[in-house]
Amino acid sequence: MKAQDALRLPFAASTPGIARTRLASFLTLHRASSDVIDDALIVISEMIANAVSHGVPGQDGTIEVAWSIKGTLLELSVLDGGVGGRLKPIDFDEDSLSGRGLSIINRVADRWWVDMSAGTRVNAELALTTY
Repeated sequence: MKAQDALRLPFAASTPGIARTRLASFLTLHRASSDVIDDALIVISEMIANAVSHGVPGQDGTIEVAWSIKGTLLELSVLDGGVGGRLKPIDFDEDSLSGRGLSIINRVADRWWVDMSAGTRVNAELALTTY
């Protein structure tokens, strides 16, 4: 089974909510387990929040948010127009108010990576289980 969706969404603080709603519908339609849906919503929210907080909008003022199911994997992707910089999880404690996004992605996703060949694209994979 292969299914996918890609959206151009506003470079705004409200964007994670829009993406979560669309991703939850997509995963429900494709019969993903509730655990996978929960984890995917956390990861996509953190990816978008990082892009909006630290990235740059594309020329049209948006970011690209995409997901796909490839076999037993759910792939998530967020692309902003920024170039350069260092993306690395940092240690944080329970009192930290910011700087936790990549660490959360690192803990929840099975694998994640960054591609800076055309803007900054953060990708993540989660093992897909269905009910």
